[in-house]
Amino acid sequence: MRIAVIDDEKYSRIALVHQIRQFLPYAEVVEAGSGAQAIELLEKQSFDILFLDVHLGDMEGTTIAALARRLMPSARIIFATAYSEYAVRAFELRADDYLLKPFDPDRIREALERSTAASAAPVSPPPLLHRIAVSSNRSTTLLDIDEITHIETDGVGRGCVIHTTSGKTYNDSTSLGEYEGRLAGQAFYRIHKTCLVQLRYVESIFPWMGSGFALRVHGTDSVLPIGRERVRELRRRLSI
Repeated sequence: MRIAVIDDEKYSRIALVHQIRQFLPYAEVVEAGSGAQAIELLEKQSFDILFLDVHLGDMEGTTIAALARRLMPSARIIFATAYSEYAVRAFELRADDYLLKPFDPDRIREALERSTAASAAPVSPPPLLHRIAVSSNRSTTLLDIDEITHIETDGVGRGCVIHTTSGKTYNDSTSLGEYEGRLAGQAFYRIHKTCLVQLRYVESIFPWMGSGFALRVHGTDSVLPIGRERVRELRRRLSI
C-alpha cells in the first residue's frame, strides 16, 4: 500500500502521516508540501491513496486531483479541508472521501478502511499488452514488451530511453510515470524514480554506494541504483 500526503501546512501533514501510520504501519507514506512537489511526485511514482489539501500554497488541489485521475485512475482521492462547505465540492470533483481539519482519528480510520476495502475489491485485470507504441522523431515503432529490459528517464526532460535485449535503445517523449501505468501488471517494477525494470531480466543485486543497493539486468553492464525505500518490495517480488 502506497499513500501520498499532499498538504502545504507542515504540522497538518505531520499529524495526518502519524495517524495513517497508526492504522497502516506497513504502508509506504510519501509527503509533498506544495503543488509543484506533488506534480513531480505523481509523474514519477504511483499511489493507492492520496490525501490532498483542497487549497495548496501555489495551486488548487483540484489541479492535482485531475492529474492523479489521469495518471492513476484507480487511486483513491481523499480531500482535506478546514471548511465544511467544501465537502460537497469534494464529491463534485469525484473525490472518494474528505476530511475536516483538525483531523479526527476516527474519521481518518474510517476513510482508510473504506479506501483499503475498495482497493481489495475484485476487479477485472487490465488486458496484457504484447507490444507497445514508441514514438520518436515523428515515427512510431511497435516494440515487443518481452524485448524491453528496462526504461530510464532521459536526464534532459520528461522523456525516456527504452533499453532492449538486443542492446538497441529507443528515445520516447513519454514520461516514466506513464510507462509505469501502461505496463502495470506485466512484471515491471520501478526500482528508482529514474528507472523501471522488467523483473525477468534482473541478473544480480549487490551493495552500492554505502548502505544502498543496485542491480544489473540482462544484456548490459550498466549499474541501476535501487531506491532505499524500494529494496524490500523488490526482494519480495523476486522471492529473495
